[in-house]
Amino acid sequence: MSTDTIEPATTAQPDTAGTSTVGRIREVLAGWDSVIIAITIVVLVVASVTNPDFGSSRNFTFLVLDLAPIFLIALPMTFIIITGEIDLSVASVLGLSGAAMGWMWNNGFAIEAIIPMCILLGCLLGALNGFLVARLGLPSLAVTIGTLALFRGLAFVLLGDQAVSNFPRAYTSWVTGTVGGTAIPNLAIPLVVAAVVFAVILQATPLGRDIYATGASDTAARFAGIDGARLKFWLYVVCGAVAALAGVLWSLRYSSARADNGSGLELAVVAAVLLGGVSIFGGKGRLAGVLAAVVLLATLQNALRLEDISNEALTIVTGVLLIVAVLLPNLLKTVRTSAQRRKLKNAP
Repeated sequence: MSTDTIEPATTAQPDTAGTSTVGRIREVLAGWDSVIIAITIVVLVVASVTNPDFGSSRNFTFLVLDLAPIFLIALPMTFIIITGEIDLSVASVLGLSGAAMGWMWNNGFAIEAIIPMCILLGCLLGALNGFLVARLGLPSLAVTIGTLALFRGLAFVLLGDQAVSNFPRAYTSWVTGTVGGTAIPNLAIPLVVAAVVFAVILQATPLGRDIYATGASDTAARFAGIDGARLKFWLYVVCGAVAALAGVLWSLRYSSARADNGSGLELAVVAAVLLGGVSIFGGKGRLAGVLAAVVLLATLQNALRLEDISNEALTIVTGVLLIVAVLLPNLLKTVRTSAQRRKLKNAP
């Protein structure tokens, strides 16, 4: 809206600006991001108080290592879901990347060549998803369920039931090691850098605005000159590359490349993204809430493991949170809409 009109100066102008600023602050604080961040802090405090082992430096290291794959994959997944699509094949890309890594290592490839080749493989797998969804216009849910099965099957073709575990110690030690003898894992540094890069792209660049516009209305974005199909294609390529990198880190962390690495991880990734406030219908969401949700999920799972809770119970918790992530924002939207309608109806 243009602000070129010159009006007489009044003392009310600063108050209007102040009111606007306060309004923005209230809007941010009342947002879903802030709610998730607050809940995450509360859960961290409660877990630390109720279980002394949770707050130990050793457990902190394990907590960061556990959340690293979900954290990484949630970054491009956020972009994809904001555009109104989804990628359920990420865990299978992770598994196929690990299987390819093990197969190449068994066949004499150097680790320095294996890692970029695995990432390139992830790009190709993501490109297949992107081609089917963005270029052919097929529904992303159906496509990525299909490629989920396809990629996992290819992983078993490469390795079968065997595990490859004799990777170079220098690489496995770095992935599991910490910074300068502290409790901060080496992996925390690239995770923070990646989060900053993705956040800046989404919130402060024309590309980020194009992503939101495409998710809000693909048709309107097209009329605005945004090539939504091209955008979605490259987002799937990036998502595949990041998932493949997560597969490499997974194999190095556990010193075990297996075809079933990361099975079921897509559930945790999607749960974190939706719980973080990203709309499943596209067009809405921010990375701050997503990353807080990743920490929340990892904290809950870590705390439950310390209490010797079974893996089945952890899966139930993740499933419940996924349902809440979809249901609660829609309930809040319904309540808000009803309140606005009542206000308009009762207005004089």
